[in-house]
Amino acid sequence: MTDSPAKAVKPLILNGFGMTVVGHVSAGLWRHPSDRAHKYTSLEYWTSLAKLLDDGGFDALFLADALGHLDVFRGTPDASLRTAAQSPVNDPLLLVSAMAAATTHLGFGITVSTTYEQPYLLARKFTTLDHLTKGRIAWNVVTSVLESAARNLGLERQIDHDERYDLAQEFLDVTYKLWEGSWEDGAVVHDRETGLYTDPAKIYPIGHHGRYFSVPGAHLSQPSPQRTPLLFQAGTSPRGREFAARNGEVVFLGGTSTASIRRSIDAIRARAVELGRAPDAIKFITAVTVITSATDEEAEAKHKDYLSYTSVEAALALFSAWTGVDWSQYPLDHPLEYIETNAGRSALANLTRIDADRRWTVAGIAEYIGLGGIHPKLVGSPRKVADELERIADESGVDGFNLAYVVSPGTFEDFIEFVVPELRRRGRIRERGAPGTTIRERFQGAGQRLLRDDHPGATARDRSSWGTTAEAAE
Repeated sequence: MTDSPAKAVKPLILNGFGMTVVGHVSAGLWRHPSDRAHKYTSLEYWTSLAKLLDDGGFDALFLADALGHLDVFRGTPDASLRTAAQSPVNDPLLLVSAMAAATTHLGFGITVSTTYEQPYLLARKFTTLDHLTKGRIAWNVVTSVLESAARNLGLERQIDHDERYDLAQEFLDVTYKLWEGSWEDGAVVHDRETGLYTDPAKIYPIGHHGRYFSVPGAHLSQPSPQRTPLLFQAGTSPRGREFAARNGEVVFLGGTSTASIRRSIDAIRARAVELGRAPDAIKFITAVTVITSATDEEAEAKHKDYLSYTSVEAALALFSAWTGVDWSQYPLDHPLEYIETNAGRSALANLTRIDADRRWTVAGIAEYIGLGGIHPKLVGSPRKVADELERIADESGVDGFNLAYVVSPGTFEDFIEFVVPELRRRGRIRERGAPGTTIRERFQGAGQRLLRDDHPGATARDRSSWGTTAEAAE
């Protein structure tokens, strides 16, 4: 009898998870004396954070975003403003160039909503950033959940949940044409002797006239190292899963149990295969919050200290915005229940299934999300945290994690000091690639600088396939 071969150990994807705000997903922790997130308006804050993550073995900095005030709770933004619950918020795109200049390997996943942008303009922005970062740019594609954003961006009310995804799909179809097919590889000649810089015969107008967008012309920018940025996507509603299966290269899943995350992964992967993509075409990540120190006892003491700074008001302001339900209308002892809304449906659906044996109340949820939002919280020594990260990965099937902070940059500093060496010892930290390695190669493998051939966006390289979204659906 021979021993079975040891299971290969795969490095875990590690992303820092943040937002251009004071308080991201931990409610009220900006008041903690060690927190420095109030310096988010300083460029030095972001370049220092990027250097910390780059030197600490992280793969990327994943930046969330919101385009409106959090005004669901009590019908006003007052609570979110008073408690710094994702308010005020700056634009993450404008930070990337400086952070890229300060780092050598770190990628940047930037959240931009398809609902309130124009594909022709956004394609140029991402191409520019992909050039300036030498291929280290990723786009987290979202459709937005806030009614306040809709009102302030020209709509009477938010577009219905599923229709937002219809619009997003056409948006991406347009950008695929611009990025993948509008310019041939040899279009830029740069010939000083003949005076020819760009060969017009190798530039193609995309001629798109669809339900939501009309873009007749060619892409404004020459192709960047990746052409299409690495595509992140977050959303586990039925419509969100369909969108992820078709477009996502890295899918960010919420979930309060490994079983629920596994179900989402299995469903998205199965649909991706039906669409002609390989089973390994999509990487999956989830978020965790880690509170760690040299010993379990020290980590528990730190956790207890952090809990003393949480804010119920801030937590419910966040929870109301995420779910589209004004939880101020319910007493704190009211049992949590699923309510259909036009906001982010997966958040409330997951939270109502945190623990089948526990009947959650509004107060209980506020306490639960006070540190790290709806994500799992890991508290303990390096070995305990590493064991738990591996367990979550093994049971759920995720390829890695977004690390949400309690205090910034302290949460990241602690993780790098205590947990990264343990993960590196176990072969779970990705080795640095050669200079010039793109973020897609970092996640999809050496040599995979461009969209994989089995990605639906790659069909845009064949200009004979171009047509309007309406024509493609017929």
